[in-house]
Amino acid sequence: MLMNTPENLKYSAEHLWVKAADDGEWLAGITDYAQDLLGDVVFVDAPASGTAIEAGQACGLVESVKTGSDLHAPLNGVVTAVNESLQTNPELINDKPYDAWIFKFSCDNADLSELLDADAYRKLIEA
Repeated sequence: MLMNTPENLKYSAEHLWVKAADDGEWLAGITDYAQDLLGDVVFVDAPASGTAIEAGQACGLVESVKTGSDLHAPLNGVVTAVNESLQTNPELINDKPYDAWIFKFSCDNADLSELLDADAYRKLIEA
């Protein structure tokens, strides 16, 4: 199945996407591939504002009718906002995974070299 993998995003091996926000911070959410594997998302436990996150470490949870899956921080940083609309409408992740960001974070010296571009992410999920 062909998954939507926008070229303008960076991806983690743990199936999160990252996008630079207009204010210099970063938005993060789960990929189309991840939401497809999970099925209908019923609950999102995002890291709280002010939480320090460490790349690759669990920082939240997405629950679906099938299972729960940890959110792994894509980069080191500090959470600055949470998408509150996902608290009442978690299915937005299924509908538009690249619009439904889960958390916003700031990070000094973002090392994007640890993240995958769209081509590398497609190779990962097709393997």
